[in-house]
Amino acid sequence: MSSISDFIRRLPKAELHLHLEGTILPATLVELSSRHDVHPMTLAEARSYYAFDDFTGFIEGFKAVTRRLIDPEDYELVAWRMMQHLAEQGVVHAEVYISVGVIYMWRNFDPRALEPIFAALERARERAERELGLSLYWIFDAVRHFTVEEAQRVFRKAAELRSYYPSIIGIGLGGDERRAGSEPFRALYDEAARAGLRLTNHAGETTGPEAIWEALSIGSERIGHALSAIQDPALVQELKARGTILELNPTSNVRTGVCASFAEHPLRRYFDAGLMVTLNSDDPAFFGSDAANEYLLAHTVQGFTREELRQLAANSIRASFLPEPAKAAWLSQIESTQ
Repeated sequence: MSSISDFIRRLPKAELHLHLEGTILPATLVELSSRHDVHPMTLAEARSYYAFDDFTGFIEGFKAVTRRLIDPEDYELVAWRMMQHLAEQGVVHAEVYISVGVIYMWRNFDPRALEPIFAALERARERAERELGLSLYWIFDAVRHFTVEEAQRVFRKAAELRSYYPSIIGIGLGGDERRAGSEPFRALYDEAARAGLRLTNHAGETTGPEAIWEALSIGSERIGHALSAIQDPALVQELKARGTILELNPTSNVRTGVCASFAEHPLRRYFDAGLMVTLNSDDPAFFGSDAANEYLLAHTVQGFTREELRQLAANSIRASFLPEPAKAAWLSQIESTQ
């Protein structure tokens, strides 16, 4: 029998909670700095941005890294490297958050700023489909602790560009939950749904179960993190009854200090309770764990068997926004993977 690591890499799987900017490794950050900074940073200086003790420190490091994404070519470079790494892990499909709110912020909210950047991202996506056999959708992520008006700009741009780029599949709300919940964005989620966009949301990462209830109430189809749902048995039952998809990110939660350890993460309890859980890496360059490693940790730390890992992979495909024929094809391959 093959090693568990080999099995995980052969297992076709989707990554559904992945931030493009969070895939930029320190070496790539040095490369970006050499393009743009008068005094390019050293590798040691670059690595300092990835050292943090809590969620606030992570946000500050994330901001520092995104400041080095200047030209469309920068985005094409980091997207292509992300896609290469996904393919190496046996990820066959990804749905990737782009921090469009941050793109606008660094460019003085110029409404013309996004189009050339997105065209570059599309070049990388098309190349990955052609050369790596990887399919990928984009999710336009607003920053919840910016204003509602700024989120409206992001979501409406997603709806506008979707007519040209079908790879734009949905919208999301990232950022600091402690500073803004979901309710202020209710009307925007309704508008996005009417435009045919799928609805994702970060909730219950740094906040309690009430934030997840609120995210559900505005129509969120997929909930990122949902760490605090375990505190509310009624919410766990509601998530099960609805079949709500949970985009779990255990190592991320450990590294940002909102969960004590991988062993204590509620992944296993959610899975055993019959919730629709998926396993993801969130910001792998910052947290030091990619999707394949999350599966490995699920096995070594929480005792997931090969068959249970197969179920997690199947969940990731079923929970994706892929069309049904594509889902059926990948599910068949998952079933036959040894």
